[in-house]
Amino acid sequence: MKALDRVSGKLISAIAAVFFLAMFSGSALLLGPNTSAAQSASHKATKTNTPKKDVPSDVVMPFRVGETLKYQVAWATFTTAASVQMNVAERRDLFGWGTWHFRAVAHTVSPVRSLFAIDDQFDSYTDAASLESRQYEMYLNEMGKKQDRVIHLLPMGQAPRGDVPRVAVLPGTRDPLGALYALRGVDWQKTPDFRVPVYDGRDVYELRARLIAANEAITVAAGNYSASRVSIHLFQHDKEVSGMSFSAWLAHDPARTPVLMQADLPFGNLRVELTSAAQ
Repeated sequence: MKALDRVSGKLISAIAAVFFLAMFSGSALLLGPNTSAAQSASHKATKTNTPKKDVPSDVVMPFRVGETLKYQVAWATFTTAASVQMNVAERRDLFGWGTWHFRAVAHTVSPVRSLFAIDDQFDSYTDAASLESRQYEMYLNEMGKKQDRVIHLLPMGQAPRGDVPRVAVLPGTRDPLGALYALRGVDWQKTPDFRVPVYDGRDVYELRARLIAANEAITVAAGNYSASRVSIHLFQHDKEVSGMSFSAWLAHDPARTPVLMQADLPFGNLRVELTSAAQ
């Protein structure tokens, strides 16, 4: 039964958080007590007046505040299993760091909702200059069980800011949601490979992304696009995590919009396609 529960939990999170967001975070209901240094904090990031010295320039990104992307999710034989909305909520000062605030919200829909009622939210506060994750939040409501976690990340060698518990991570570490937005910051016509460490609140992975096709014609609910296809694999200790592979199609538009994402998983395949985009 425990093995069945774990598979069921992973399936729930896969449908809820969609694509590799879910693969990183796993089911919050399976994480058990929080054994990391990060503990629950307030729902909103804290603003401070920490002085800034020698502030590096922000990385130029193709999206902007207010962007909202909506997706429909197909899983296994279910053509509509969940809905997902991603948006760039704001630019915010977080303990003296200038950050992007990204948000993803996922809900299962009928008929899958009758099996797995899921309403999850993920928030990422990503440094606008280094693209490192500063804060990652998970607000999960899965089959009537709720769990909230707020994780503060501090790259090793950097001075802490703010009186909050934090997790020491490698420089350049992203959270799962921030990693997806980081893929959009890559000019895939000039940079065919991209690697970055990712921390999901429990485990550390190395995300390895590679350009597979520079130009493919893609048709999704939102329309027809020309896009770059990128393959994504996860590694731990230089060994690939088995049984999972991911692909993302990034449109050749100014925003490098993710128009299609696919995940091949042991418990069924996911297809996440864009239904609408508002800039």
